[in-house]
Amino acid sequence: MKEASVEQRLKKKVNEHGGLALKLVSPGFAGVPDRLVLFNGSKVAFVELKAPAKKLRSLQRKRKKQLEALGFKVFKIDSYEAVDRMLEELAP
Repeated sequence: MKEASVEQRLKKKVNEHGGLALKLVSPGFAGVPDRLVLFNGSKVAFVELKAPAKKLRSLQRKRKKQLEALGFKVFKIDSYEAVDRMLEELAP
């Protein structure tokens, strides 16, 4: 399984639950997560997508900690099961 297939699953499932999975691009601020996931009720999370068993790079870990310190949820998703777990927590 490749990262792209996990990303496609994320977008499809978030959409099915009435949410948005926006591609996040931040010029000049490297290491930000790949997707911003939004659900009804002001539920917001950042998602870093990885191929199965791949780890976050050092800068990605730093950005994850920064976002969590601001009160945001940050998920590392590397499988279909991880997509489902995120949805159980966030989806209305």
